[in-house]
Amino acid sequence: MKYGIAAFPSKKLQDLANSYRKRYDPHYELITPHITLKGPFEADDSEVKAMAEELGNIAKRQKPFRIHATRVSTFTPVTNALYFKIEPSKELMDLHEDLHSDFLGGMPDHPFVPHITIAQKLSDSEHADVYGQLKMAGIDHEETIDRVHLLYQLEDGSWTVYDTFRLSGDEA
Repeated sequence: MKYGIAAFPSKKLQDLANSYRKRYDPHYELITPHITLKGPFEADDSEVKAMAEELGNIAKRQKPFRIHATRVSTFTPVTNALYFKIEPSKELMDLHEDLHSDFLGGMPDHPFVPHITIAQKLSDSEHADVYGQLKMAGIDHEETIDRVHLLYQLEDGSWTVYDTFRLSGDEA
């Protein structure tokens, strides 16, 4: 089965992201707006139980983190995706590193760019048009995130929560 680890922002930020995603993101109905902390990976039932236990340990070590969505940005020319850029904080980067230990599959293939996707799979002309509009609209939103979620993918491609872990930093 396919799993992933994500953090969900507040309803306020989700509603703002969804106001764009409804129109510009074909994955709108598959997952709630989120910050991907560990991209999709395969695991069987026994592996995921051990991973959930390790995630519980990580949550005890890592502190809640502030996010600051500062602007709309893009991954072009790699992909025509648009996103709210999340400024990397020490706590967020420490959490990301901890989630990529050898036990949890090692480091990712790509550098970590904290973000919340608001549009993807756009044509080149649509990307240029929408990016120009959203860049001018801008965003400036701050909040604290105190939990992360282990997700799994259902047969229809949608994602749902397997387990939730509250970040406490008690064993830092």
